[in-house]
Amino acid sequence: MSNTGVFITGAAGFIGRSLVAALAGDPQWQPLVAFDLRPVPAAERLPGVVYIAGDIRDPAIAAHVLQHRPRSVVHLASVVAAGGDPQRDYEIDVKGTETVLRACRDSGVAHLVVTSSGAAYGYHADNPVPLRESDALRGNEDFSYARNKRLVEELLAQWRHDCPALAQTVFRPCTVLGPGTSNQITAMFRRPLVLGLTGTATPFSLIADSDVVAALAQAVRSGQGGQYNLAGDGTLSLRQIALRLGKPYLAIPPFLLKAALWLLHALGVTQLGPQHVKFIQYRPVLDNTQLKSAFGYVPELDASAVFERYAGSMS
Repeated sequence: MSNTGVFITGAAGFIGRSLVAALAGDPQWQPLVAFDLRPVPAAERLPGVVYIAGDIRDPAIAAHVLQHRPRSVVHLASVVAAGGDPQRDYEIDVKGTETVLRACRDSGVAHLVVTSSGAAYGYHADNPVPLRESDALRGNEDFSYARNKRLVEELLAQWRHDCPALAQTVFRPCTVLGPGTSNQITAMFRRPLVLGLTGTATPFSLIADSDVVAALAQAVRSGQGGQYNLAGDGTLSLRQIALRLGKPYLAIPPFLLKAALWLLHALGVTQLGPQHVKFIQYRPVLDNTQLKSAFGYVPELDASAVFERYAGSMS
């Protein structure tokens, strides 16, 4: 029978570390297990937390879950950047999630919390603005990051049907920003000028890392299931972002960026190809009504405040 413990995959990552810290001081969530491919140095380990180094693709994770028999598993381990090794990314995102699901079922876990992505909706010119949880998940077949997020969601939906005893809370975060965030999105903000595309406003839905952690912690504490977009109120366009950074903004035709990426990819300078232009061209704008009204979490920071907080850490 499950106890009150929590088992977190991806626990050494950007969000995972903060979630472990948020839950570590509460004896209600013992044992608290932090599972990640990257070993956590002894000096960084928190008291009362069980640290395990392992790969979510390895079926051996089932033995760890069975040993600790948590009430909840928070599955954060995933690919966070576009343009990597497609097969490896698929194995981590899709097959890794399947391995976690089987471990939960076989150990009698009551509740699974998963971070999916707004990318599961896909990057399409005809996406509804804003996107609601009832809208179709159309992660682009030619964009492995979005495709894998869609496949993960399809897998989760099948398990909700086949294994109803395992409650699921699925969050679809938009772009997550916090102090010191460094990824493919923030690389756009650190260049001497902010580059955009003509013919699109490229609005960014944004969510603070602190709000992501708070929503995950609330899901663990409440056990409430459902699927929820995770976004702050409002959006910022690249032009507005450039203004806030005090940098020039340059919009170029999409075909020029596609040509540049084709050449740079051919030269081995970047893993991104022409198909990745849609990543900027058709940003999913997420509606957060369900998050606030049905799940009961109101993000502390809106898009503007999220960005100002991030930008303040750049200097």
